[in-house]
Amino acid sequence: MAYERMVDGLLVSDDPARLDRELIFRFLSEESYWVPGIRREHVERAIRHSLCFGAYRDGAQLAFARCVTDRAGFAYLADVFVVPAARAQGISKTLMGAILSHPDLAVIRRFILATRDAHGLYAQFGFAPLAHPERFMERYDPDALSRRP
Repeated sequence: MAYERMVDGLLVSDDPARLDRELIFRFLSEESYWVPGIRREHVERAIRHSLCFGAYRDGAQLAFARCVTDRAGFAYLADVFVVPAARAQGISKTLMGAILSHPDLAVIRRFILATRDAHGLYAQFGFAPLAHPERFMERYDPDALSRRP
């Protein structure tokens, strides 16, 4: 059963059937700074293997967020966006509140994310710089999602 939360006429849902996949693909591939040029099959695979959230008003999707999680101890928040025409309306705050209230995410011990410009938003929800950055490592390939195998 889908998790849904209605706040001031904005519906936040984790129902994958509601997702506007064309909107998500178009935004990520053409407007995002983090995965420009991402291929459609990568977006579809990411959606299929993640806990995804959409925010909707009058049936139209206005925002998206994706959690990569084991639903027990770890979650990575990714691909968060609000369409440009719907920004500055509190949608990102409503979306974040719903995500953190989700029954499978409310007990997460380590919830991480990466952002270039939304530190203020995430700080309102308890996110802070890594407590022990020296313990974390990454293997980063910025072109991986736009390359053909």
